[in-house]
Amino acid sequence: MQITRLRLKNWRNFREVDVPLGLRSFVIGSNASGKSNFLDVFRFLRLLAQTEGGGLQKALRDRGGLTKLRSLHARRDPEVRIELELIDDTSDTVSSWRYALALKTEGKGQQRVVVSEERVELNGEQILSRPDLQDKEDPERLTQTHLEQIGSNAGFRPLVNFFAGTTYLHLVPQLLKFGDEIGARIPESDPFGQGLMQRIAKTPKKTRDARLKRIQQVLSTAVPLFSELRFEQDQVTGLWHLEANFTHWRVNGAWQRENQFSDGTLRLIGLLWALQEGEGLLLLEEPELSLNDGIVEHLPLLIDRVLRDRKKRRSSRQVLVSTHSQTLLQGVSGDSQILLIEPGANGSSIRPPNEEEEAQTQHGLTPAEVMLPKTRPQRVDQLGLWE
Repeated sequence: MQITRLRLKNWRNFREVDVPLGLRSFVIGSNASGKSNFLDVFRFLRLLAQTEGGGLQKALRDRGGLTKLRSLHARRDPEVRIELELIDDTSDTVSSWRYALALKTEGKGQQRVVVSEERVELNGEQILSRPDLQDKEDPERLTQTHLEQIGSNAGFRPLVNFFAGTTYLHLVPQLLKFGDEIGARIPESDPFGQGLMQRIAKTPKKTRDARLKRIQQVLSTAVPLFSELRFEQDQVTGLWHLEANFTHWRVNGAWQRENQFSDGTLRLIGLLWALQEGEGLLLLEEPELSLNDGIVEHLPLLIDRVLRDRKKRRSSRQVLVSTHSQTLLQGVSGDSQILLIEPGANGSSIRPPNEEEEAQTQHGLTPAEVMLPKTRPQRVDQLGLWE
């Protein structure tokens, strides 16, 4: 399944959004323009669709309530709205879906956040429209979406499973290296990679070995002196560890555990594992961090090849990437698209290249050369110059 269009109203930085999404979309923008907030739309939907530990009230609570979620630029209409168009071409018959969700605060009583609209369409036919008669008879029902209710979402279960299968990755190497010492709780869905060892350990051995073999092939090219990767359980503590062998003056080389890996090696391993770990939407936030430019420039092609090699279906897994990297964007080509976030007096907007920018790329300029300069602060030349 693939999201082809996204519309937003009053979502965080964005007062209004209407943007197409491709199979590979690279989101760029200046600091604090809304890149993370844009990706958070899909994390929000994932939490709504999770039957265990999820739901609307949990998703709102994690974000500080609707008042923190609602755009500061919302004026007369305070409703927050998300609408998506999707296609499913994983079978012989292509299906089109549309999902819309609108939220607002009750105008009386407890001032709870309620569903002001929830709508699902399949191939143009409406299969869910709320509020309905049952909602009007029992307004308490409007504190939940039908995404989170197994008894109510049977007619659009593929949509629910797609949202719930979204993966977000922004691996923090220190959490992985020193997780035992830190002892912190691993957040829902492990976005920062702290539980990577546990996730690998829970994977069936045959699948795990195949994935690690692919990762080993990439590391042998990208990491100097690297020769072998293995996944072993400590016989004393029972904990699982990644171990890498590096060529050395010793005959058998030198084995190191993950707490001795470089930050770049850990981030690359986490990225490669995430690419192979699911079927739903994949969100990558600044994957270029800690990586050498020689690796970064190949990331777009690497993403395509890993996903293409691991499955034979007609479509491939959809990926959204936020980045500041000119080197990474120079590798963007083919069906991939760049989306530019532009802050403004009425909130941020997001768009693909316009006709003039498209023409510039057709005359020899790269997308990075055309689009990235538009993300620079207007007075960047004066940064740090105090009188």
